[in-house]
Amino acid sequence: MSYIERAITPVIKQRVATSKCLLLTGARQVGKSTLVNHEFSSFNRANFDDRLTRLQAKEEPGLFFLNNPRPLFIDEVQKENSILEEIKKIVDGSDSRGQFILSGSGKLELMKGMSESLAGRVSVMELSALSLREIKGISFNRHFIPSADYLEQREKELIPYDGIWEIIHKGSYPELYDVERDWQDYYSSYVATYLERDINELISADSLTFMKFMTSVAARTGEMLNYANIASEVGTSEPTIKSWISILERTGIVYILQPYSASALTRAIKSSKIYFRDTGLACYLTRWLTADALKNSAVAGNMFETFVVSEILKSYSNEGQDYRFSIFYYRGKDKRAASENEIDLVIQEDGILYPVEIKMTGNPKAIMGSANQILDKIPDKQRGIGIILCLIEKKTYLRENLIALPIEYI
Repeated sequence: MSYIERAITPVIKQRVATSKCLLLTGARQVGKSTLVNHEFSSFNRANFDDRLTRLQAKEEPGLFFLNNPRPLFIDEVQKENSILEEIKKIVDGSDSRGQFILSGSGKLELMKGMSESLAGRVSVMELSALSLREIKGISFNRHFIPSADYLEQREKELIPYDGIWEIIHKGSYPELYDVERDWQDYYSSYVATYLERDINELISADSLTFMKFMTSVAARTGEMLNYANIASEVGTSEPTIKSWISILERTGIVYILQPYSASALTRAIKSSKIYFRDTGLACYLTRWLTADALKNSAVAGNMFETFVVSEILKSYSNEGQDYRFSIFYYRGKDKRAASENEIDLVIQEDGILYPVEIKMTGNPKAIMGSANQILDKIPDKQRGIGIILCLIEKKTYLRENLIALPIEYI
């Protein structure tokens, strides 16, 4: 298989050089092990998918570290958290950097003891599935922010994103781009091998209920999160659904987009929105079996929005940036308006709020940005240029402060 260069690599190398320990998180099959094995060939390796390796790490940690000397890469570390206390002792007893690289398919808070054992000692990074920039071989690696400087720099490396619906339907897992792998075969194996084994191990539902739950969530990608509706459809309680969705979020299967709230926005809706991190997996679970069927379906708009949001998140994580406190959405009803106002994304940076609309159209209109002025109510923030990310062919000003932007700019 050919190796696809990952945009995050220079940042990981810098973090390994300056940290005693690095934790690389991300969903199963996004390429964590492949990246580390390719870029850090001098590291010894231990994989906690192997039961005997886990058993030795748990029962005889001293012997484990004799057999696996530093620098050491431990894959799937979340499967044996007891080793973290031993790693803490080792890194506390040495000033050396780059002693450990750990990888896991759960975020930090899912790994019991990680935050306590290695607080202040570990640099945490997230690896996503392939971004469009990586698939197309684009070296530009700044997070998406529709500032004048970003747009100017991004334009230097623009190339057409041909076949966008094929990519949305195919998804972004590296194996689908490494080899000629049948789409249905890959995702059926992914669901059976990783979701039903790893995720359902945490959820503990029977197979039928688990698949009903996964399908129900996938069908709602790009929508406001309504736990009660999902609970009714799956046939379980609302608290149970909240717990299960939290597990999906922490294992990198979905992303929960928080609403933007400020004291001036008294009528803002507080509900979150949910997005699948991979559109190919969402298509498989909801049985959209071809790109053409998806493109012409009633869910095409939501799937397009899901894809664009995922690409924006990847642009942050590939630069080593935390997007959780930068990206929101807004929905609320002004008492003068007949219907609710919504802004698909509100990106916050350096005191500026950038409103972003995501539209599956090649003919955007200025009215699509009509809700942007709601952000002017916030006294301590400045409203930046508004963006409509869409299928238009070139950057087009719709107003002085509103630009229709091709998705090639992400």
